Amino acid sequence: MHPDLSSHLHTEECNVAINLLKQCHNENRFLKYLGQCNEFDREMRKCLKKEYEDKRAKSRAKSDHMKQRLLNAEKQADN
Repeated sequence: MHPDLSSHLHTEECNVAINLLKQCHNENRFLKYLGQCNEFDREMRKCLKKEYEDKRAKSRAKSDHMKQRLLNAEKQADN
């Protein structure tokens, strides 16, 4: 299952992929169940995965930076 597809939560690149998938689903109400829109779905999922990994790496970097700041503050307090 994928996350919330609201446009304000994603990058412009992912929003394009999401909109293409939604458009395909609207135009192919029955064929979507037979795989008509699978390519759009794969592209959307690939984009969302990349977006998730980027956010995770950014969060990790921020966490490492904060840990380093705390360690430096403790060292200065000990001196």
